[in-house]
Amino acid sequence: MNRTTILTILVGMISAPAHAGPPNVLILLSDDQAYVDYSFMEHKVVRTPHIDKLAKEGVLFTRGYVPTSLCRSSLMSILSGQYPHQHLITGNDPPKGTDRAEMLKHVRRVPMLPRILAEHGYACFQSGKWWEGNHKEGGFTDGMTHGDITRGGRHGDEGLKIGRQGNKLVFDFLESRGDKPFFIWYAPMLPHQPHNPPERLLEKYRNRSASLHVAKYWAMCEWWDEQCGELLDHLEKKGLAENTLIVYLADNGWIQDAQAAKFHPRSKRSPYEGGIRTPIILRWPAQLKPKRDDSSLASSVDLAPTILAACGIETPQEMQGVNLLNVASGQAKSREAAFGEIYQHDVADIDHAEPGLLHRWCVTGNWKLILPKDGKTPELFDLSADLGERQNLAASQGEQVKLLTKQIEEWWEQTGGGSLKP
Repeated sequence: MNRTTILTILVGMISAPAHAGPPNVLILLSDDQAYVDYSFMEHKVVRTPHIDKLAKEGVLFTRGYVPTSLCRSSLMSILSGQYPHQHLITGNDPPKGTDRAEMLKHVRRVPMLPRILAEHGYACFQSGKWWEGNHKEGGFTDGMTHGDITRGGRHGDEGLKIGRQGNKLVFDFLESRGDKPFFIWYAPMLPHQPHNPPERLLEKYRNRSASLHVAKYWAMCEWWDEQCGELLDHLEKKGLAENTLIVYLADNGWIQDAQAAKFHPRSKRSPYEGGIRTPIILRWPAQLKPKRDDSSLASSVDLAPTILAACGIETPQEMQGVNLLNVASGQAKSREAAFGEIYQHDVADIDHAEPGLLHRWCVTGNWKLILPKDGKTPELFDLSADLGERQNLAASQGEQVKLLTKQIEEWWEQTGGGSLKP
């Protein structure tokens, strides 16, 4: 072996990336933010430089969806890889007179991402929004939420301090985990109400909108971006960024009402794009090449299977999603359709989804169909020409309605939705 060969080997060893072993995982979960409210999605006013950088360095699916547009149910779909009619956490609150703890049986029943990761040696930390009792109910090894309803435990309690009051507890967890790979659920109540951004940020937007309500919401979006940036910078400084899979999305959309401190009815809790669509970003420098994908459909039910695949862990059969890593690399086609369902805010029946169901929906290609459960006229939209969903084509496109209705019914049956009462 000559001197040149030896030097080549040594240089290769020195420059080899130090990311042996399973990846770390960080989920950055926006709370109540429309899919267009980022500068990388070409918003004319909102500035999100840190998330922009994440999108540029990762694989960005601009056509991402959550199956339902209400936070508790949406969060359960992310962590279980199941649709609401499967995990049965269909609303935020139980029926009147029902003990909130009774719903936790479904959290114990379904596969949960942090529980699976913990079983494979991960240290799992919960922060921010968490509805399902104590963080340990979901399988987190560490966390902020105690879940005691007598002490304000409803949708995150102590966890809701994260982001709004700094990120020290996340950093402390990273120092205390030893040499274990980590999974962090980072879900601050941002840009969620109350819309009370720092004055320095509000000042940036105050004169950019005729509505103070809108200006406050825009400032909240940038405040959320700052918190993401702080975490991303910390990972870089600690040398953890290269082998950390970062997943970004929002739990549901939000269109700010210009006249009042509330959301527009075609956003949160609705089946419209303003409620169910979100960008989905995957950044894993050790494995994924940056890419912007404006055509493939992605769903939040895909995230748990994707994360488990990245970690080399077999995906439970009950999970419904596809591995987005294979889509990103071109080894597999994206899903042909995204599906979802909308329910009442309060759960109608904790053991059956159908009583509280309002709509089912499907997006395939540029077509979108919304099927109301009550038998009202379906809504069909061509998203390529009508992204605002203002022109219902159901009457003139009867064959397309039949085709998408058939797809919805087949998906519903295959995923255990059962028959619907007329």
